Amino acid sequence: MRKLVALIWLSLALALGEEIINGAGATFPYPLYSKWAYLYHKETGVRINYQSIGSGGGVRQIRNRTVDFGASDAPLRPEEAKKYNLAQFPTVIGGVVISYNLPVEDLKLSTKAVCGIFLGKIKYWDDPEIAKHNPGIKLPHTRITVIRRSDGSGTTWIFTNYLSKACPEWKEKVGYGKAVRWPTGIGAKGNEGVASYIKRVRGSIGYVEFAYALENRLRTALVENREGNFVKPSVETFQAAASGAKWDPEKDFYEVLTWQKGEKAYPIAGATFILLAKDYPKERNKKIVKFFDWAFRKGDEVALRLHYVPLPEEVKEKIREYWRENGWF
Repeated sequence: MRKLVALIWLSLALALGEEIINGAGATFPYPLYSKWAYLYHKETGVRINYQSIGSGGGVRQIRNRTVDFGASDAPLRPEEAKKYNLAQFPTVIGGVVISYNLPVEDLKLSTKAVCGIFLGKIKYWDDPEIAKHNPGIKLPHTRITVIRRSDGSGTTWIFTNYLSKACPEWKEKVGYGKAVRWPTGIGAKGNEGVASYIKRVRGSIGYVEFAYALENRLRTALVENREGNFVKPSVETFQAAASGAKWDPEKDFYEVLTWQKGEKAYPIAGATFILLAKDYPKERNKKIVKFFDWAFRKGDEVALRLHYVPLPEEVKEKIREYWRENGWF
């Protein structure tokens, strides 16, 4: 439905001769980018046409130079960015949450439980590893149905990166990436698809970006962090996970926020990134940068309402200097 609406708006914009900037990629920030785009168009008349196709698709399209900008939750390493002649910068910080369909509030999941569930070794909700951290809750003897992404996904990259750090067995048997060989589960496309499955299938569990869990009124688990604390996903716990980030422009802002130290640090946090082609005409990239500078100046309140964490002002200034060095700002 969202893609159909986007196509209708694009057709109208073309008919009206409006200026259009085309981007594609991560579903993780789609709720925010679509709101920013709406407000930016209202203020400037410039339309941002952002297609939520997954991080893998976003990286592929900007590498092939078929869009104005790409978007990915899996940051490119500096050597990758250099290889494809791409610039990279973050926009906001968010979290991947573990959502489930059970009539149980505030379920606590230990690292061992999360690993066991997604490895397919813990098969029922009343398994002792889940029950021991949830005293007083009567867990049903219901089979667990794992829902995971079927497409190349930055959300998968963040989630499997966390699992690879937290769970040696996962690292050895599966590893991490935008797409992996899942030991178990039903595949769904996009954060939208995973959220929809979880909502419909009783006893299911999966991982989605926080805004999608809230939008679909899904329950979210408290997850054990690196310090052994059970942490609820929130703007505050995402901020805690990002508090030690360096954000080095020399490394194209490459930064991974999973499994960070900190009493309140949420263990599955991550930033989302924009990719620009350095060989595009400067005027083309200036238009894109102008939109994201507007978002940095005027979009924080919207980001917070949608449960994303705005970048600190000093990081935004680093990004603006990075743009200046490339001649785009």
